[in-house]
Amino acid sequence: MKRVVVVGGSLAGVRACETLRHEEFSGDIVCISDEQHAPYDRPPLSKKFLSGEWDADRIALRRPEAIAELNVQWKTGSAAVRLDTKSHTVTLADGDTVSYDGLIIATGGAVRRLHNQPNIAGVHVLRTLDQAAALRDDLAEGSRLVVIGAGFIGLEAAATAAQRGVQVTVLEGLPAPLIRALGPDMGSAVAAVHERNGVTIRCGVKVARIIGGDRVTGVELSDGEIVPADTVLVGIGVAPATEWLESSGLTLSDGVVCDASLCAGPTNVFAAGDVARWPNTLFADIEPLMRVEHWTNAAEQGAMAARNLLATSKGEPTSAYAAVPFFWSDQFDARIQFLGRTTVDSHAEVVAGDVVSGRFCAMYVTNNRLTGVLGVSMPKLVMPSRALLSVNTAPDDARRWFTEKQASA
Repeated sequence: MKRVVVVGGSLAGVRACETLRHEEFSGDIVCISDEQHAPYDRPPLSKKFLSGEWDADRIALRRPEAIAELNVQWKTGSAAVRLDTKSHTVTLADGDTVSYDGLIIATGGAVRRLHNQPNIAGVHVLRTLDQAAALRDDLAEGSRLVVIGAGFIGLEAAATAAQRGVQVTVLEGLPAPLIRALGPDMGSAVAAVHERNGVTIRCGVKVARIIGGDRVTGVELSDGEIVPADTVLVGIGVAPATEWLESSGLTLSDGVVCDASLCAGPTNVFAAGDVARWPNTLFADIEPLMRVEHWTNAAEQGAMAARNLLATSKGEPTSAYAAVPFFWSDQFDARIQFLGRTTVDSHAEVVAGDVVSGRFCAMYVTNNRLTGVLGVSMPKLVMPSRALLSVNTAPDDARRWFTEKQASA
């Protein structure tokens, strides 16, 4: 294996490049990115960068000298548009083609847009550094921001804007914020953090269209009501960036479908990060194939995909990627952390603190076992519980563990 191509220049792609070099791969590494910027960290885009507290240099994933030491050929500013697994080539938007012996797909996700979303001033999405900078420039003190979608990115941006003196309204079509990730009760508990800080969250409303001429003036709801806005952020989630793979022969279903080793089917083709969908054996009983859109997963999978690619090239055994998903979110003074996975059938139970105070820990039970732990401003209780999620822990055993942990704190 003389050349490895990594498609995607964000966290998963960078970790793949680093791991290849740390595992002493001496061949060529080519990293393809559709952005012109050096690799940067995405979580601060809706927080410290959006607030203006950090600049672009502060969110760089690695120092320039560390990037240079990797001896990677960076092909930036041109997206991959086609993969041919028979000829082992990746075609770029500028017409260039890059051949590979090994391939790691780490193209992440692309923001979803409203079907009738207008291309006018003041209407934003938030995924890239340039998009975050444009939104930041629009958030003047005293102005009105409407956020469409009460997911984590939307709520983080709402909190940041409110702290900058912006009047914020969040519109959500479901009965509660974060309902897919946390369920209705815990989603409502997180919403209370915003309501205490002056953010208006309206659930169960349907957006008809964004209105305005050259610049946005408001959001019209399905009942005809108009919510005035100087700026609108559409935060309705992301979709895995797989359009460029549609003729590749890879199995695509809400991402690139992989095996447990993150192999995407053809020999020496692996996927990692937001774009990968794989069987996580720790949660196979509740989710046969899993796709995770969080920082820790991207970092760990980027490294695992690189190690397994090297193992395959040497005829050595690969390793399965089985991990407890983890994400965190800072909103106002609350640190929200979640470990594990939930489904619509999961039951949430508060096991420490209380929702009213805004400081609590809850466990989630699915199929009569512990599958998730949520903490709001309780990091010392949440993080140690990861071990419980790595094994089949019964609900009573989990309750006992939380009780003992609090008693010894």
